[in-house]
Amino acid sequence: MAGKAREVYKDHLRMKRCPHCGIAKPLLVKVWESDGPFPTHDGLNERLWAAFVCTSCGSVTLGASSYGASSIDYVARTFPDLPMVDADLPERAQKYLGQAMETLHAPDAAAVMAGSAVDAMLKDKGYTKGSVYSRIEKATEDGVLTADMASWAHNVRLGANRPRHSDDDEPHVSFEEAQQAIEFTQALGQFLFVLTARVARGLEATSS
Repeated sequence: MAGKAREVYKDHLRMKRCPHCGIAKPLLVKVWESDGPFPTHDGLNERLWAAFVCTSCGSVTLGASSYGASSIDYVARTFPDLPMVDADLPERAQKYLGQAMETLHAPDAAAVMAGSAVDAMLKDKGYTKGSVYSRIEKATEDGVLTADMASWAHNVRLGANRPRHSDDDEPHVSFEEAQQAIEFTQALGQFLFVLTARVARGLEATSS
């Protein structure tokens, strides 16, 4: 997604999803635009900037024009940008994590998908028997997960269970809880799969 120009049409930024809440085809309204390009120390690579508010979640996305542009008709980069699912994750985990990101505006659904992504990662590592709880514990005993990771994984598991089993006391997951579940799932994927794959590619590159 990074580096792809997005059109600003009638003071609305066109993006596939809101980078904050994940709602599809968001209404991102421009609320501020710089009077001119912000100066740099060497006078090069100056950009125009604008801020856009999502009418769904109320969050602000900052947009930057391409270098040297005279108008903000197109945004070259956004902050934050749309989240990406790393291709080094197992295929099923990619699918579930992607769905979690896309449904963040519906926290219950996002939490369930984040829990499914964690489950898929454990299964890809060979932990297929028993409940998710027991598999997290076994992975911790084997040193695949640290104690802190296991605690966080259990929180994601419990968050996924609440809407799935209609918990009477706390049936719903908050936006913040769903966001934290996604962040942990991304971190877990980095630890278990992405870093290992990058190290392997780096070693292969240096030895060839």
